[in-house]
Amino acid sequence: MIKRILLGLGGTPYTSVAIQRAVGLAKRFEAEITGVTVLGLDRLTKMHIAQDETIPAAIHRVFLTRKRVEEAISAFESACAAEGIKCQVKQEEKESSFDLMISLARYHDLMIFGLRSIFEYNVSVVDLTIEEPRDTLARLISAGVRPIIAVSDKFRPVQKVLIAYSGSMESAKTMKRFVQLRLWPDAKLKIVTFQRSEEKARQLLYDASEYCRAHGFHVESESNPGAPKDFLLPMATLWQADMIVMGNSAHNLLVKRLIGETALHIIRNADRPLFLCQ
Repeated sequence: MIKRILLGLGGTPYTSVAIQRAVGLAKRFEAEITGVTVLGLDRLTKMHIAQDETIPAAIHRVFLTRKRVEEAISAFESACAAEGIKCQVKQEEKESSFDLMISLARYHDLMIFGLRSIFEYNVSVVDLTIEEPRDTLARLISAGVRPIIAVSDKFRPVQKVLIAYSGSMESAKTMKRFVQLRLWPDAKLKIVTFQRSEEKARQLLYDASEYCRAHGFHVESESNPGAPKDFLLPMATLWQADMIVMGNSAHNLLVKRLIGETALHIIRNADRPLFLCQ
């Protein structure tokens, strides 16, 4: 049951889609939404100065960033008011959004963020001592923040969902969590697995499909002997999936390995929303 949704308000191209997604789910589940934005002004200024901008130019960009964030907050509050949804906004100014988001996630049932980054502000990093924004989402997943819907920059009604299933316990947990939440109970599911053994693939797909059917979903399946890093996104495009459900099977300690190279590649390159529950 979803009763509390955590929403990242970054003022990025993903923000309006995230708001629309959060409001739609909150209305259906009678949930409340916490909108949060973290504005690291010192970090932003350092980024722009590192790119050889003058200090006044950097300050001007920070001003524009603050303005976009304020516009995002206003749009969020207006959308909630129009649908009668209870909401609150937590607006912080600090260097990192990471610890704050982990803390807030403990008391929310579902997190909705932008696919590329939570708070990216249309800047690029040239100073390697500054945390890379595009991997903030991956770090949150690795830290146990779940489940997450990472939205793309265009809103998609969720009618077809591609589930990447490896047979690992983590992958099974992700599939089960998505099915049990019943966020889109009328969506068609397609379960795909990447196994060299046809017999193993057949058994995995049969068991996973039967589980999803037991929960009332229409399911089809497909196996592919190739690498998921190479074929998952093309399969989603070919099937015209509106969302990809993706788990993980890695156990290494480094962030890139903890989340899995395939998962990290999909997060960085996907053009459609992801449901992530590592």
